[in-house]
Amino acid sequence: MIHTFATLLIFQTLGEGLAYAFALPVPGPVIGMVALFGFLLARPGAAEGLAPVSLEFLRHLSLLFVPAGVGIMVYGEQVLVAWLPIAAALLVSTVVALAVSALVLRALKK
Repeated sequence: MIHTFATLLIFQTLGEGLAYAFALPVPGPVIGMVALFGFLLARPGAAEGLAPVSLEFLRHLSLLFVPAGVGIMVYGEQVLVAWLPIAAALLVSTVVALAVSALVLRALKK
């Protein structure tokens, strides 16, 4: 379990470091997740070692939403002021995610 947790933290830290070093507009954890994906493609056997602990983390995923909820409570006034851009960003990102998922599914079915 410690090995898996360390592996996930290493990739997140790598992503954070790259995002900071190159002033990338992409969040560090996203870069780390892409790097982890590349690592798992290069070494498929590593996925079997990471799977049990990762699945256990997913069972408790709701705990990760607590900081977001607290952030909304703390910055509630700012959220009310900027509700239109936030709603637009949510709508556009949802549509893009659905479209990309549909295109990937179509490509994988071929």
